[in-house]
Amino acid sequence: MTTTSRRLAVLTATLVLLSGTAGTAGVVGTARADDPPGAAGSASPPPPIDTNSPALMLPDGATLAPAKILDIKQIVEEQGGEQRREDTNVDVTFALQAEVLFAKDSAKLSPAATARIAAIAAEINKQGSGRVRVFGFTDNLGSYEHGLTLSKKRADAVQQELAKNLDPGTTFDIRGYSEDYPIADNSSEEGRKKNRRVEVSFPRTTAPGGAG
Repeated sequence: MTTTSRRLAVLTATLVLLSGTAGTAGVVGTARADDPPGAAGSASPPPPIDTNSPALMLPDGATLAPAKILDIKQIVEEQGGEQRREDTNVDVTFALQAEVLFAKDSAKLSPAATARIAAIAAEINKQGSGRVRVFGFTDNLGSYEHGLTLSKKRADAVQQELAKNLDPGTTFDIRGYSEDYPIADNSSEEGRKKNRRVEVSFPRTTAPGGAG
């Protein structure tokens, strides 16, 4: 083998060695989808936790706070959905479908509405609540502006009927929200029917389900 041939052979071997090294380096730290945890490229496992570490222990004499239920929500709905009651630790909300209170596109209370509103007033008196929110809502049919007017008029009508059975000092917050804040899908009549509603809510003074 000539000197030139030997030099070419050495150079070729060197290139092959470097290529193999680079190829190996290129795959280090790359894990395939089927590699087990801890394989090359996977995130390093978290360090072990020392359960006896002082940083994880309560100081001498310290105690944990008593367990506390942050929130309870209880919902009762009539079979046809005409009325829905929602109780939480904070307040009570009654949602009345517009169909049981008003004629179509009307803000005049129907005869059947009086008894339902009187029953809600009795619950407000039972809770001893001095502040009541009455909010009206519509579906997304018709213009937004018309919905604002109609939902506010309906909320006003319910508030006026409630006031007949409540303490004169009761404070009311009355609003109309048109199609905002739907509780169902407006793409179906069933959903729109649920969205056409008046909600009456007030602070509670007894725990959900009874005893205070």
